[in-house]
Amino acid sequence: MHCTLVPPYILQALARQDDPAVRDAAVRTLAFEKTFAVSRLIGDRALRQATATTAPRLQRLIHDALNGEDLPGELVRREGAPASADVAVNEAYEGLGDTWELYLGVYGRNSIDDAGLALSGTVHFSEQYDNAYWDGEQMVFGDGDGMLFNRFTISVDVIGHELTHGVTGATADLAYKNQSGALNESISDVFGSMVKQYSLGQTAEEADWLIGAGLLAESVNGVALRSMRAPGTAYDDERLGGKDPQPAHIRDYLRTTSDNGGVHTNSGIPNHAFYLAAVALGGNAWERAGRVWFETLTGGELRSDATFPQFAQLTVATAERLLGTEARKAVAEAWAGVGLVTS
Repeated sequence: MHCTLVPPYILQALARQDDPAVRDAAVRTLAFEKTFAVSRLIGDRALRQATATTAPRLQRLIHDALNGEDLPGELVRREGAPASADVAVNEAYEGLGDTWELYLGVYGRNSIDDAGLALSGTVHFSEQYDNAYWDGEQMVFGDGDGMLFNRFTISVDVIGHELTHGVTGATADLAYKNQSGALNESISDVFGSMVKQYSLGQTAEEADWLIGAGLLAESVNGVALRSMRAPGTAYDDERLGGKDPQPAHIRDYLRTTSDNGGVHTNSGIPNHAFYLAAVALGGNAWERAGRVWFETLTGGELRSDATFPQFAQLTVATAERLLGTEARKAVAEAWAGVGLVTS
């Protein structure tokens, strides 16, 4: 599974820019990302086979790649150590902790693998690396190009998003192509947003529902990489390839062979369904809508090749089982709002 935060179509647009600094940073980022798919697959397989041996205990290890590409790099902060003078180190440390706290405190999951995995992250990866990713064993953060992208530790939802790929790989293992791949990306957005909401104490109504707020530099016409509240509105900048292409409704589903069948684009549809469900159910998203999505992901019924309608039907059934008939109705109406009618 080859999952990175910034979609390939944005990086490809950057690689076509006249500005040599922007172009070269994007070309280097695209070239590197072809090299880690195998390690990601092996790492996620190990997560699925993990067995708990200790009681839940947060363990964080933050490394510095010193703008090189050897992982994990130099250990610069471990669990309980004082804050660093390096803001990226501290943001990574806090973001890993916020994600761990959501999964354990709300869903009773003992780290990403449910077996107490220590959370490791590496900052300052490569030079002007325009992305962040989970490689099956740890988080890796680039510093951005400094022109269009800021450092990738800046948004806690980015960290929650990437670590959730590890949770998905350890549970339903959704195939990273077509609709199952878009669900894979959407689930990472869903829990990434909830990590931020949980850390800030925000209700579903109060949340901004943006993925990657703060990542885009001030010169970019945009607020984030994606919007769950309003897919297709996160940015509109020619340098990023134009307008945010995410659809919010199944009628606008993008049929393509690029980006593994449009996994970063079509994820806007289930993203918006979750937003509608969370607002309809009210309160804190992680308590009601989030629990429905978590139980659907980890309950054992979700197939690795699941389609949108199959996932929708499972969430509706799970909502009724966990929360009753009114919740079932709210979740069904949320899916109907994106054009997917459940029985």
